[in-house]
Amino acid sequence: MVQRYDRLKEIQRLDPERDFLEIYRLTVTYEFPWDVTRALELALYRTYAVPSIGRLLDETAELTERTQKRYDDTALLLDTVVEHGFDTEEGRTAVRRINQMHRSYDISNDDMRYVLCTFVVTPKRWLDEFGWRRLSDHELRAFAAYYRTLGARMGIKDLPQSYEDFERTLDTYEHEHFGWDEGARRVSDATLALMASWYPAPLAPLVRGASLALLDDSLLRAFRYDRPGPVARGLTRGALRLRARAVRLLPPRRKPHYARQNPEIKGYPDGYEVAALGTFPTPGVRGCPVPSHRRPAEAPAE
Repeated sequence: MVQRYDRLKEIQRLDPERDFLEIYRLTVTYEFPWDVTRALELALYRTYAVPSIGRLLDETAELTERTQKRYDDTALLLDTVVEHGFDTEEGRTAVRRINQMHRSYDISNDDMRYVLCTFVVTPKRWLDEFGWRRLSDHELRAFAAYYRTLGARMGIKDLPQSYEDFERTLDTYEHEHFGWDEGARRVSDATLALMASWYPAPLAPLVRGASLALLDDSLLRAFRYDRPGPVARGLTRGALRLRARAVRLLPPRRKPHYARQNPEIKGYPDGYEVAALGTFPTPGVRGCPVPSHRRPAEAPAE
């Protein structure tokens, strides 16, 4: 019978540079599926506070008018690579779709690299505070290798190499670029409304309040939200820490749990095709307000 820390022992027997996909998959689908989902939601949310990112997302209307679909498609495309790997037909198709969408806009390499950094750093910081255990050094090295690989296939230049590099890049970029933008605030409000919609209507204000209580002061300032009081923050964070203690006492998961199995994914009750996920923007038409001027060679198809 598998014991609570047996999977961590299995992870530590693997090579984080060679076996990064297997380590990443074990960590996010067996050890922390719920936590990593929440952390990646927060990771993407952080990116709105960079005005060039938040403003573009508002202009496309994907996160203000089709919020659930945008959430579903993002989660499913990233999840496809986790489940199938980079070198399968499914994985290549998912990365190709991600690249096709990004090439429709003028997105700077620095913004793309920053978004990638949030996927590495935010889960680690979430698990430090709310996980039933912290990530091991092996896992951090594997996370960095996994997202270096994804970033390379997305054509992102000057990629960080180690977890520490990802963290420094993220912190520096946020310090230099976080700021107010009216469109970004609309995207933020729409995202908070989406999260509240997943629960019964009477709970919506509570869910929104709890979500705000998880935001650090830099995010609250960027979006001009009132700072939640100490009681709201204490209750929210305390509840998550209590959950972590309870999870630590539970038997380990026997089967992997992928993002496609999450109840928050609501747009494809009859299934989906990876090649049909996401948007197919046409430059100059609403939903694609900023045609890309980059050459195709700068963003490979897969």
